[in-house]
Parts: sequence; structure tokens; C-alpha cells
Amino acid sequence: MSAGSPPEGGVSGEECWMSDRLRFGTFIPPHHLPVNYNPTYALQRDVEIVQLADAIGFDEAWFGEHHSGGAEPIGDPMLFIAHVAAQTRHIRLGTGVVSLPYHNPLWVADRLAMLDHLTRGRVMLGLGPGALATDAGMIGIHPSEQRDALEQDAAVLMHLMTSEEPISIETPRYRLVNAKLQLDFYQDPHPEVAAAAIVSPSGPRLAGTHGAGLLSIGATMKAGVDVLAMHWDVAEARAKECGKTVDRKNWRLVGLMHLADTKEQALKDVEFGLREFCDYLQHTTPTPQMTPTGSTVSEYIDWALSTGAAVIGTYDEAIEQIEKLQELSNGGFGCYLLFDHNWARWGAKKRHYEIFGDYVIPHFKKTNRRLRQSELDARAVREHLAAEQQAAVDAFSAKHRVGAGS
Repeated sequence: MSAGSPPEGGVSGEECWMSDRLRFGTFIPPHHLPVNYNPTYALQRDVEIVQLADAIGFDEAWFGEHHSGGAEPIGDPMLFIAHVAAQTRHIRLGTGVVSLPYHNPLWVADRLAMLDHLTRGRVMLGLGPGALATDAGMIGIHPSEQRDALEQDAAVLMHLMTSEEPISIETPRYRLVNAKLQLDFYQDPHPEVAAAAIVSPSGPRLAGTHGAGLLSIGATMKAGVDVLAMHWDVAEARAKECGKTVDRKNWRLVGLMHLADTKEQALKDVEFGLREFCDYLQHTTPTPQMTPTGSTVSEYIDWALSTGAAVIGTYDEAIEQIEKLQELSNGGFGCYLLFDHNWARWGAKKRHYEIFGDYVIPHFKKTNRRLRQSELDARAVREHLAAEQQAAVDAFSAKHRVGAGS
């Protein structure tokens, strides 16, 4: 492959000319495996990935909240956002997600308001019940309680964010007495709120109840694909019940990919870390909705490719996957988020992001259509204009010779 040429692949035939541009981002739990890593350097690399995404032109980055398991060391996504915001310029930064039942909603809203000012309106709030049962167990919350707790706490949170009237409430997890915010938000009326969803309808219900956005995590996993259209149907139905509206532009799908210059290179790259990633989902994190099958690298690769759970290949396969998700969503969505992982070595991981930014993002944002058309227009008249240019040069050279000889 010559320098400056695109990697293997390419979209042939008719281009996708949908009217609305997709947005793109990265969803960073993060996953650092195996769990014998340097946490200081691991967190620094998470910062550097966001800086790279910002430089490339990604729209968003989201960061998880986890407190156990060893692989996901960001315990406070708001704190991480405050740190990385000062080291980026354009990219919007979201909590992916705040596990709301673990917190007092008053302090979540209070910190969000301050963070909204510090980031000059680049912050977004993702909410969920908590992904790891081992996290919830340490503060005495049973998995059976989490989704009901999320609905109750989200209602309190949204009241605090949208009303100047104080609220008093007592739950098994906290007590509020005439509580209200002292600080207005930077964004009007407040930062965007999105609810996380994997399989259950709790996230879509929450989004519909409050007219919020939706984060469909693991959208390309079998469980995620099976319920993809249902997610939005539930959100719309619930919004109608509650007198709210939801907008597909605020629906984000999270999927797994690793891209390289060739298919063969991509498959070779993931031999570095795919096994550890899949083993973690199988044997450490208690999320049965997102469990791979297999026990060896080759078996995990077969699972990823045969089920469509992930793209391991070239940018044209990434484009095909996103177009397939547009169809499965039964009406489209607003943003695609790359699920960040460490399947490949650091250099190959950065190359994956660069390929996605160079070839996938402009395909859907349509920011290179005029450039490509301009090249085609120039090619169509090249021979004719080249002949005229040569004739003009020859005529001027002859004129110069005549003048020089007189």
C-alpha cells in the first residue's frame, strides 16, 4: 500500500445518501486487561484516546462508573470528565453512565451543574441502574432493587434539574429536606440526559418518561440486536403516556469494532487482547446479556464474526455494519459509539481510530462528497484541458524564442 492511499476495502456502488448526518463517538468503560496493568499509565492512555478522538473529529466520548472487577478503573466519570475537558477542545463528554442508585440525586445534579460551567456546556449525563452487581453489593443494594431505584431517583434528579421548587423525600438510600440547586446550568435548560439500555425495557422506559436520550449498549451483541427496535418502541410509547417526546437523533448505539489496513492485519491485531476481553465478560463481570462463546482466540474471533457481534476487518465492513444497524433500528438513530477496548496493541488501537475517522465518519457525515465530485469533474475534462495547457505552453515558448532572437 502506497503512502497516503486508503487501506484495503472501499464502498462500491451507490453511496448512502440519507438526509441526516450521523454523529460519532467513543464509549470508554474502560477495559484494561489482563488485570496486571499499570493503572496510572492505563488512565493516561484513556485520556490520550479522547484527545485523539477530539483531534480526528469525533463528536462525543462517554465514560463508565465501576468500582469492582479490576478491569475498569474509572470510579467517577464526572471527575474524569473534569480532568479530560481541560485537555480537549471540541468533543462533548458524557457519563456513560452514572449509576444513579449508588448516589444522592441532589449531589449528582449539583456536581453536574458545576461541571457544565467548567466545560462550557460540553457535558452530557448518562444514567443507569449500575452494571456490576459486585458494585451494588458493596453498598447493600440487591440487583432486584436497582431498576426500581433508578426510576425513583431519576424522577428526583429531573425535578432538581428542571424545577426551582424544593423537594423533600425519604428513600431507603437517602433523605432530602427542601432540597434544590443553588447553581443554574450553563446549557439551557440543562445538559442532555440519556438512559442506558442493554436488554431490559428499564432504560427505554426511563428515556420516555423524561423525554431523554437513549444509550443502547452492546447494540451489536445478539441480545442487543434482538431488542434494538423494541428499545425505541418502548421509549416512544412511554413518552406518549407521560406527555413527553423523544427524538431519534438522541438515540446512541454502541458497537464493537477493530479496524486495520487489511482484514488479515485486523485479525492478527486482535490476537493481542481479544481473549482477555472475552474471558472477562464470561467469568468476571456478571452481565449475562453480553457473554461471548468460546475459550480460545480463534473461537472468540469466530463468535465475533459469525454472530455479527463485532467487526474485525476493514473500513468498508464498518460502514456495512452501521448501515445494517440503521435498518435494524427501524427508522434510524442519531449517533454511533465505538465501544473502546484493548484488543490490539497501543499503536494498532490508535490506527483503528484513525481509519474510522478517515473513512467511516466522512461517509456518513457526507463531508467529503463535494471533494469526491470535484475530483470526478476534473478527471472528466483532464485530457481536453491538458491538451489546451500544453498548447498554451508551446505557444508561449515559441513566442519567447522569437522575441529572444530579434
